[in-house]
Amino acid sequence: MTDMWTGEKVRLRGVEPEDWEGFRDLARNTLDVRSADLVEPPRSAEGFRSWTAERAGRQPGGAAFRLVVEGLTDRAFAGSVTVGETDARAGRFRTGIEIAREHRRKGYAAEAIQLVLTYMFAEQRHHKCEVEIYAFNEGSLALHRGLGFVEEGRLREHEYFAGAYHDVVLLGMTADEHWARHRRPAVR
Repeated sequence: MTDMWTGEKVRLRGVEPEDWEGFRDLARNTLDVRSADLVEPPRSAEGFRSWTAERAGRQPGGAAFRLVVEGLTDRAFAGSVTVGETDARAGRFRTGIEIAREHRRKGYAAEAIQLVLTYMFAEQRHHKCEVEIYAFNEGSLALHRGLGFVEEGRLREHEYFAGAYHDVVLLGMTADEHWARHRRPAVR
């Protein structure tokens, strides 16, 4: 493939208005939402349609963006990956990933993260990616460690939900660490 947004298993693409059902389905599983974010009250179908349409109308790129993760074999909405909290001066950014249950354990999350890292390091000249993961989210911690992210610290009892305080684990990866594991994109 010559498209930097397409891997062997997934393609990253912009949000389309018809993706509202995929985002709604991601939000329906409270346990999954809690592993990545704070649980919010239910949103109406119209709320999801307007939220998704607004995102679909945004200009690409910028300091923060969200892309849809689409499976290559079936072109199905599999989840989304986000970039945010960019700091151009320091060369840092944060990323997050959510994959629908039926698309997990297929390598989609790992490949989507790699595609975003390559873009941010090779095209946007960022130096470091950071992620914050709840300490109980063992799957996400294992995924990021397997990709080469290094634990940099822990915020003890940092977030409160589900009747308790929870630790947040901070992980990071530099561009050099990424390129040591992956080939730089070819220039043509």
